[in-house]
Amino acid sequence: MSMIFRSRWQILTFFMLVLSLLTALVFSSMRQTLAAPSLVQLSSDPYTNSRNEHQTEVSPASASHGSTIVSAFQVGHGSKNGGSSNIGWTNSSDSGKTWTNGFLPHTTKLVKGSYDRVENPSVAYDAKHTTWMITSSAFISNNSIAILVNLSTNGGTSWSDPYTIYTNSAEDLDKAWANCDNASTSPYYGHCYVEWHNERLANLVQMSTSTNGGITWRTPLSTADNYAGFNGHPLVQPNGTVIVPINKPIPSPRSSTTIMAFISTDGGNSWSSTVTVASVHAHTVGGNLRSLHIFSAGIDRSGKVYLVWEDCRFESGCTANDLVMSTSSAGITWSVPTLIPIDPVGSGVDHFIPGFAIDRSIFGSPAHLALVYYYLPVANCDTSTCQLNVGYVSSADGGTTWTPSTQLAGPMTVTWLCSTAWGYMVGDYISVSYSGGKAFPFFPVATAPNGSTLHEAIYTISGGL
Repeated sequence: MSMIFRSRWQILTFFMLVLSLLTALVFSSMRQTLAAPSLVQLSSDPYTNSRNEHQTEVSPASASHGSTIVSAFQVGHGSKNGGSSNIGWTNSSDSGKTWTNGFLPHTTKLVKGSYDRVENPSVAYDAKHTTWMITSSAFISNNSIAILVNLSTNGGTSWSDPYTIYTNSAEDLDKAWANCDNASTSPYYGHCYVEWHNERLANLVQMSTSTNGGITWRTPLSTADNYAGFNGHPLVQPNGTVIVPINKPIPSPRSSTTIMAFISTDGGNSWSSTVTVASVHAHTVGGNLRSLHIFSAGIDRSGKVYLVWEDCRFESGCTANDLVMSTSSAGITWSVPTLIPIDPVGSGVDHFIPGFAIDRSIFGSPAHLALVYYYLPVANCDTSTCQLNVGYVSSADGGTTWTPSTQLAGPMTVTWLCSTAWGYMVGDYISVSYSGGKAFPFFPVATAPNGSTLHEAIYTISGGL
């Protein structure tokens, strides 16, 4: 051995490095030897307007109820000014055996609507009014001036023209997210809640409530402490309490943020002050990939809330992101973040953009959890060397133990993705939903472009996971 060690510490450090590399190889081998799931492409961008990038579909959201699954996503991403040509949707009424798809009517001018672009869809179901909802934010020029909702009363197979939740031409409204109270025993059964923030008012958080299946919405309210944040996810407990975890705005450089939470116990008539969930310490993802370090959330049948996000707190020097989880039974106090053991600490694998779900058909037993995410096998990479993959793990005991990781898609070259001011994009979020005891993830996959035409579309797994 030509290397000369000057101390026992150097010897120990060397052998720890070798052990880390061997462990990473073992985990990589485990991931590769698992049977590769069969991908199903759910949609394709039909638009051709020159201001946007085609063929591109990004930022999928989803929800399920019984045997029905609905996903929504941006179609024809606008690299020059954000937003997209329209919102696409896909639907299964038989727990993922077959799929239909389409595009929302009369949103943008391309489809005889009023707006230049739309973005950031979310999906919700209102059991009391048997109504599916897809919310989005809508642009005129460079301002997102309206929060819209398209409704479906026939199981998500056709959609109404958009209803306006809120509009103001002097404001810039972003990241709307909706959910409904579907517990028949709740005093607020049939209430639906949507959160967004106003960038023209320093990211002031706004909450609005509907009690008639999304047709009309109340005047927006702020939290008791006028909190400024983004990415709020309303989650409703069986007793009607609404818990809204939310991020602080991402600082520059994008290395840290904080997750907060607030609640309503009166059906959205008022909202509490915020409490701190956890700080987020995040590695800046390589390859000029866009990642806002935001969480994904779920709630089980008992009302326990789970949050998952990318975080480097367990990695020496913050050289890569793991995925971590925190939980709460009331939204006031939260557990210390715990590591989800996908790859060993120190492996150099970078995990980010999680999509998380809980099987809400499970009664009286530990929660079944599903987690889909993107990863780079080598965090220290650039646009020419980064290899983007999609991974999946699950837990049948509420997160105490997790399955070995499964590679769902990839590797992809990052330059195959649509571009934004903050980097190449698969979405600010991805999604997974349960139906029939199976988890169905929704995620963009890109293949090599054909000249200037990209090939980035929404996929799921045949038969679920």
